[in-house]
Amino acid sequence: MSDERKRLHVVAALISREGRFFAQQRPPNTSRGGLWEFPGGKVEPGETPQAALAREIHEELGCVVEVGALVSTNHHDYPDLALTLDLFQCRLVSGEPVARQGQGLRWGTAEELCTLPFAEADVPFLPLLSKPPR
Repeated sequence: MSDERKRLHVVAALISREGRFFAQQRPPNTSRGGLWEFPGGKVEPGETPQAALAREIHEELGCVVEVGALVSTNHHDYPDLALTLDLFQCRLVSGEPVARQGQGLRWGTAEELCTLPFAEADVPFLPLLSKPPR
């Protein structure tokens, strides 16, 4: 039996400031709408993961980030999609996140974010919020 699911390489940003982490809510009209996630998006052909993340953050949130070290990678299979999700440490360089796609935005402590309904692919990253940065 072959696997006909679409396969995507996606990237996400772990942005922190003053003990709080940034998360966004998926717009209601999208797949997994209403669930929370770390911001980012898919890596386009010929693009590095770091360039894709900087581009996606600028497109979705209107701000500029410096992409740092890879924090963790998660492989997750949804019924319709197989993801490889790379989480990178990021630092806001200019601007403040703005909901350009009508998504919910939130800064929260590790404890606060762990109470939100996160997309399944992002859930394994939540325990990392309580660990000191590398």
